[in-house]
Amino acid sequence: MQEKYRNFKQIVNVFYNEEINEIKGNDDNIKKLGDIKIEPQIYYDKFAGDMKIEFKIGNKKMYKIKNLAEFYTRIINREFYRYGERLQFVHSEAEFDKDSQELLSFIMKYAEIIKYANSNSNSNFKYYGKALNETNIIVGNSAIDDLFDVLEGKAIDFQKDASQEKIEFTKEQPKIEFKLKKVENNQYIIEPNIEIYKVNIIKGKNYKYILDDKKLYRCTNDFENTTLKLLELFRQNYMTEVKLGENELTDLFSVIVPKVKDAIIFENISKEEIQKYQPKELIIKVFLDFDKKDYLIADVKFCYEENEFNPLDESTKLNFPRNMLKETKALNILRQTGFMLDVKNLRFILPDNDKIYEFLTQEIDYYMQQFDVLVTDNFKRKQIRTTKIGSIGVKVENNLLEIDLNNLDIDPEELEQIMERYTLKKKYHRLKDGSFIDLENSKEIEFLDKLVTGMDISYKEIENGEINLPVYRSLYLNQLLKGIKGTEILKNSEYKNIVNGLNKEQLEESMEVPEQLNKILRYYQKTGYKWLKTLDNYKFGGILADDMGLRKDNSSFICYSRLCTKK
Repeated sequence: MQEKYRNFKQIVNVFYNEEINEIKGNDDNIKKLGDIKIEPQIYYDKFAGDMKIEFKIGNKKMYKIKNLAEFYTRIINREFYRYGERLQFVHSEAEFDKDSQELLSFIMKYAEIIKYANSNSNSNFKYYGKALNETNIIVGNSAIDDLFDVLEGKAIDFQKDASQEKIEFTKEQPKIEFKLKKVENNQYIIEPNIEIYKVNIIKGKNYKYILDDKKLYRCTNDFENTTLKLLELFRQNYMTEVKLGENELTDLFSVIVPKVKDAIIFENISKEEIQKYQPKELIIKVFLDFDKKDYLIADVKFCYEENEFNPLDESTKLNFPRNMLKETKALNILRQTGFMLDVKNLRFILPDNDKIYEFLTQEIDYYMQQFDVLVTDNFKRKQIRTTKIGSIGVKVENNLLEIDLNNLDIDPEELEQIMERYTLKKKYHRLKDGSFIDLENSKEIEFLDKLVTGMDISYKEIENGEINLPVYRSLYLNQLLKGIKGTEILKNSEYKNIVNGLNKEQLEESMEVPEQLNKILRYYQKTGYKWLKTLDNYKFGGILADDMGLRKDNSSFICYSRLCTKK
């Protein structure tokens, strides 16, 4: 009988176990909500470079999580589980204390990977074990970054070299320095202030870490590219010190010291010796101009106090310390911008119009931050221009609409080329004088394009400065004129009367429907009458279409159309 109802009993147990954690009383074996802790234990093998982490949970007594995949399933399904006499509960995130919440998220992320990696493993693993160990999480490149985010500022049990210590996870940078000291016969050595193999360097996905006996440091990008890089060179070459002679000091101060200046300590070296080999401040001057072909040219000068020279002139003999890193960076900036080397004139040249436009609109600001930029008057004249229309005259005379465009700030002979590039959605057009017109943000160019395409006129008419159109184009022109700001629009009284007279509200107020039609026409038919009558007044002409709903098939329409066309 028991076997017969086994499935029903299972359902009862599931619902019952979900309620167990709500039981109130004196039973200390069942923990209250939100008081369960998670304690990590990290194991590190410095020879293999492997790191793994295990976990314990509990309160007064801690229990090891023996199977992370099963633990993950318990949390997902909110299962009840008994670890021992002093710990049994329904698994949910709310059961864990505040300090353990982020660590729980870390466990869930990587326990899910373990669970599904093992469940999807090839059947051959039945003979060799699981694909991934379920008792711990292997801390790889991505996991070390995630783990550090969770444990930053905390001291964690850490087992390394058969000893266990509390290791603090910190963002402060390790105190690693390199001593430059003078020994006999004008010889020098560089040596680090630590035993180079005593610390461990751990590579994460986004950061590098240094592990010593007390702390795990997350290195900043700056520290990684300077101090840590020098330390790694010592380790890779199995060096505890580096020897150099007096002749090498120039390279030391020109290349190495600028990179690791905050980590260099001088010993037995006078200030006079340091100043002798240490480069003065480098000032970089860039002179910009356009040549006869309207190519952008850049003459570069490097300045160390009174010493100024062209870095492209290899014939110049220089006998003073130089900041080679900063010099190289400066020349690379020009190359990355697209400048090419003009060997004949010992300068840089940028012949490509697209790159020149990009330089003038974007990159010149960066140049001004990095260098002392000096420009010629010729350069200033060939900048990015915004098109302007000083004024537009609009008038109606002799039943014609006349548009005066004589104040257009564009050479009429170049207008068609400008508009062709605008139609092709180009960013700019370069004028004959070498300057550029911005085509992306010009309301004036947009106005001219709509004027040409919408009114079917030729560029020749615009070049002449005056356009004559049928008067019925007045409304369309008025809409176009609303789109340009900062341009004076001069309208004669007749044009104003037409535009204002065709305003719907004024139309309703100013025009009356004849009495004989007023009683038989519907509201929309009266509006149609007023509209056609207005068009007739201004000699625009109008069409009464079949689908306008004006009752053209009855006597009211006959009267209506006669009145509309009556002189």
